[in-house]
Amino acid sequence: MDEVFLKFNGVQHYLWHAVDQEGAVLDILVQSRRDSKAAKRFFTKLLKGLRYVLRVVVTDKHGSYGAAKRTIIPQAELR
Repeated sequence: MDEVFLKFNGVQHYLWHAVDQEGAVLDILVQSRRDSKAAKRFFTKLLKGLRYVLRVVVTDKHGSYGAAKRTIIPQAELR
């Protein structure tokens, strides 16, 4: 799980993306924020399309991931 900083018409946005252990893209989402609400929205969208249960989520350890993980995917280990 990671995000990329983008600028559209001078406004910063974040492209959130998740990949599986083999590098295949699972989902992407462009948002204007990088906070716990944005992370929760991304995790919720990601889980709707998955056919398996997340066991481990590897991130850059930004604080927004921890808050989202606790409420959306509490069973997953955050690394």
